[in-house]
Amino acid sequence: MQTPARFDYERATSLQGAIASLKEHEDSRIIAGGHSLLPMMKLRLASPTRLIDINDLTDLQYIREEGDEIAIGALTRHVELLKSELLAEHFPLFKDAELVIADPVVRNRGTIGGSLCQADAAEDLSAVCAAVKATVVITGADGTRTVPMDQFHLGPWTTAVGEGEILTEVRIAKRPGGGSAHEKVERRAGDWAIAAASAAVWIDGGVITDAGIALSAVGLTTIDLTRAEELLRGQPPSEELFEQAGAIASEDCMPIPDSRGPVDYKRHLAGVLTKRALRKATARALS
Repeated sequence: MQTPARFDYERATSLQGAIASLKEHEDSRIIAGGHSLLPMMKLRLASPTRLIDINDLTDLQYIREEGDEIAIGALTRHVELLKSELLAEHFPLFKDAELVIADPVVRNRGTIGGSLCQADAAEDLSAVCAAVKATVVITGADGTRTVPMDQFHLGPWTTAVGEGEILTEVRIAKRPGGGSAHEKVERRAGDWAIAAASAAVWIDGGVITDAGIALSAVGLTTIDLTRAEELLRGQPPSEELFEQAGAIASEDCMPIPDSRGPVDYKRHLAGVLTKRALRKATARALS
């Protein structure tokens, strides 16, 4: 039986207390749902000397409108993202993704903050947040700072969250004419993706004014398809345009062969799923 290395445990009672403990104790880690961190600890891929449990910080658990943005607290559970009428109205790709993330046990405990901070290339919500051009709020002893999603993941399992800092919120701007979708292929229900694509488009006057596309599980990090996004801007949506974007997705992803499939298969999936996500996102934008 695999077990983690020894560690100390602390249950935080305030955000500032958790931040102070992070600064005081070297190699400490935040834990909420634990469905990503604990398996890594059992495999000794992560060996924090102290776990700081933030489950009591319920002021970080919300989905709400704040002016022209939707704000999501970092402690918000997957099941809350799935059931949110506000997100379903403005960004339905969240529901698309949550329906294919893990199982009810994980969805009831896992959090959006934990998912993003794990920085796993096969994780769905990182692609979702990248596609809708989200920003994340990072809080430390000296205050808060915001980081766009395309600058948040620095590499595999590495983020812009520094020592003594905690990701506290995700913000997404509400814009008219938007539609979004998430498409995924997996070996069995709730499994990690073989490949997945998130897409968002904003349409005005029959023309795509902006677009966001991101891929999961086909590279060492979430793949932002900036070249495909640029292709879409200023163009009327069409099947030919989506075919071109799908071709770019196949070219620009960087899959690694593993038990889920060879490189050529994953490149093919990236293209197909990008086209599907763009079709669905466009239909939603025009509905």
